[in-house]
Amino acid sequence: MQLRIGTFAFIIIYLMALYATIKNTKVKVGDEVALTTLYLDGDKTKKQVFSGVVIAIKGAGTNKSFTVRKIADAGIGVERIFPVNWPWLDRVVVRQKNKVRRAKLYYMRKKIGKEATQT
Repeated sequence: MQLRIGTFAFIIIYLMALYATIKNTKVKVGDEVALTTLYLDGDKTKKQVFSGVVIAIKGAGTNKSFTVRKIADAGIGVERIFPVNWPWLDRVVVRQKNKVRRAKLYYMRKKIGKEATQT
């Protein structure tokens, strides 16, 4: 079986989108993460934590980004897209690793209540 260079490059890019290394932490789709971001409030730099499930990882190289979804008050879903090389991203903690069978968990958007927090 011969692999053309284009096919081999596609396989490597496909594998790269399954996980991302963020602040020396390996994050996969389906993992529950807690992200600490920095923001300016006047003259002070403050920290804010955003916790949720990684539902997608897109791109390659410096353009790689990942989407985190959490369920806020009253069952409203909130999603944020973070670039991997974002300087305002302070810390990444993987709270729970989950095994999923999909590269993108967009079906989680349709889930309601407790179903939305289980992967």
